[in-house]
Amino acid sequence: MTDNRNTILAVILSGLVLIAWQYFYNVPQMEKQRVEAQKQAELQKPTQAVPGTAPGSTTPQAGSTPSPAPAAPTAVVPRDTAISASPRVKIETPKITGSISLKGARIDDVALTQYRETVDPKSPAIVLFSPSGTAEPYYAEFLWVPAQGSRARIPNSDTLWRQEGSNSLTPTTPVVLKYDNGEGLTFKRTISVDERYLFTIKDEVFNISSDPVTLFPYGLLSRGGTPQVSGYYILHEGFIGYLGEKGLQEYSYKNIDDAKTTVDSGAKGLTFDKVTNAWLGITDKYWAAALLPDTTATLETARFSTGGAMKRYQADYRLGGQTISIGGTATSNARLFAGAKEAGVVGINFPLVGLGGYNKALGLNHFDLLIDWGWFYFITKPMFLALDWFFHLIGNFGIAILMVTLLVKVIFFPLANKSYASMAKMKSVQPQLQALKERYPDDKVKQQQEMMEIYKKEKINPVAGCLPILLQIPVFFALYKVLFVTIEMRHAPFYGWIKDLSAPDPTTIFNLFGLIPFDPVAVFGAGVGAYLMLGVWPIIMGITMWVQMKLNPAPPDPTQKMIFDWMPLIFTFMLASFPAGLVIYWAWNNLLSVIQQSYIMRKNGVKVELFDNLKATFAKKPAKVGSKT
Repeated sequence: MTDNRNTILAVILSGLVLIAWQYFYNVPQMEKQRVEAQKQAELQKPTQAVPGTAPGSTTPQAGSTPSPAPAAPTAVVPRDTAISASPRVKIETPKITGSISLKGARIDDVALTQYRETVDPKSPAIVLFSPSGTAEPYYAEFLWVPAQGSRARIPNSDTLWRQEGSNSLTPTTPVVLKYDNGEGLTFKRTISVDERYLFTIKDEVFNISSDPVTLFPYGLLSRGGTPQVSGYYILHEGFIGYLGEKGLQEYSYKNIDDAKTTVDSGAKGLTFDKVTNAWLGITDKYWAAALLPDTTATLETARFSTGGAMKRYQADYRLGGQTISIGGTATSNARLFAGAKEAGVVGINFPLVGLGGYNKALGLNHFDLLIDWGWFYFITKPMFLALDWFFHLIGNFGIAILMVTLLVKVIFFPLANKSYASMAKMKSVQPQLQALKERYPDDKVKQQQEMMEIYKKEKINPVAGCLPILLQIPVFFALYKVLFVTIEMRHAPFYGWIKDLSAPDPTTIFNLFGLIPFDPVAVFGAGVGAYLMLGVWPIIMGITMWVQMKLNPAPPDPTQKMIFDWMPLIFTFMLASFPAGLVIYWAWNNLLSVIQQSYIMRKNGVKVELFDNLKATFAKKPAKVGSKT
């Protein structure tokens, strides 16, 4: 039957999507978790620092900009040890805690207090920045670079700044740092922070020396070692920036590793010259750090680079030079975003219903692209906005998913109504189609001609049957993308055992839902074990899919019938490793589809086969004549 063939085609396409997702998403995810667990075990081993070394130091050279330094390898020290090695100014805001090192005036200690490593609220807070010398150094630094040939003493990463006062950095109390080079140049830095993730840095230089001096404002983000990324095709992690007319620039760490261009001091990477209204930084899945120069400033250079023995990745920019006359003052302003990629904080550009965030408040150039909405942003953005609206209305993202699914059903009801009506008419002419096969058993061409005449007479679209299934694919993908990339979904609970909608259902029937101490992933590995994590919600989804299949009469062709019989079971195993939010969506969507299709079939005078098919499935089949008893 044509409608069955179309449905099978749609299911096969959906299956291919699911298989690809399993290969490119779940297996790498399991491998990533294994590698991270191994790395954490390694970090627990005691290490001894090599005295007299300064890993990752950035000392500006005259006429150049600091690049990732080819420092000699040093032993890793614990993070607390590295923090206590220099005097610091404490950072205290509602969303972050940490400190600023007075040595180099680096912002190199930032933890996100509202986000934890696991769903356990007592687990450690997410650490974003860490000092040099630790296992994963990551920091922001703002400097002045002297002109070529200048002998002026400029503060660098080893310079010890002096704090005016003793207050911590809070949203209401800025911090003022000073450094006097002893040769007539005094450097003053005022650092402010808002209640979210934005640092504002105001640098001033006072010249009371006997000569004018030319300095270039410079900012950098430095990250040591090769970060462990998710490795998913649909998600960008690495360097990112929107560089004026050059547009969005995204480069993975491997892209920069493979760069052929030497940018400075042996480092290699990419350089962009003369860009205005730009920002640049480094992004992870949920967290990011970005340099936000003044939107009217022209960046002489903006770079993504890597270098050094321990491999250090760096995003940096340099502004035009300022010549400070004798008795004169130079001023430079910079901003730093360091935190979680919350949509309401970053902002969303979308007509009528977008969120402002920093993107609008600071007049930034497409800063909302810090969140990877993907090529189908015109679906993923409104999908997230709808989920977010229902969440703030109801207070649970799981219920929000159910409400958005219902809303999508209402929006597409007219189209689905026509599709299901066409399917209902298709079922009503099945006796005529069967008669054609009996009338022209050996003439397939004649069968097709007469079949098309029947379709034309009854106003039936033979391909309409698969349309409702095909409509689910972009919605499914958009919901998957939103669940995967938005931090709002991270650790978002539903009810009962679902503590994280962005993670798979943690239960499995193969250990009787936790009664038996058996972990399929530990026994069979990430590849096979992931399919055996068959939780309650995947089973519910499989049942609803099976019920939906029973809504239609069984196909007369044995091969088609076998495919339809096995399909719910296959999908149950395939979706077991998907985020629980997606599985809940699919189960709810199946239930709504059953209700909708039953209503439309009754409306068009077509018998609903559901209960008859269910009875036939469980009915005892009569023994064949001549069979042994």
